[in-house]
Amino acid sequence: MSRTLWFAAGAASSLYAMVKARRAKEALTPDGLRDRLAGLTLGLHLVSDEVRSEMAVKENELRHRVGLGLDGRQAPALEAGGTLEMTREGNH
Repeated sequence: MSRTLWFAAGAASSLYAMVKARRAKEALTPDGLRDRLAGLTLGLHLVSDEVRSEMAVKENELRHRVGLGLDGRQAPALEAGGTLEMTREGNH
């Protein structure tokens, strides 16, 4: 039983090492490096797009909380009843 177990463990580790070596060899070819660079570039674009969209959402949320309109001027505030009420700056 012990010899069979060690033989199976050796065969499995050899197979694992061969697969890893083949993948490393393919990754270091010009096509493999180009694919990895393209994947990295795509990932960076996706992350930057996500960050920009979340920044816009957060900015709108903060503007709403502070009471500023999109142009930077004071926006009319909503009363509890749902009607618009002009703030002091807006009544000039």
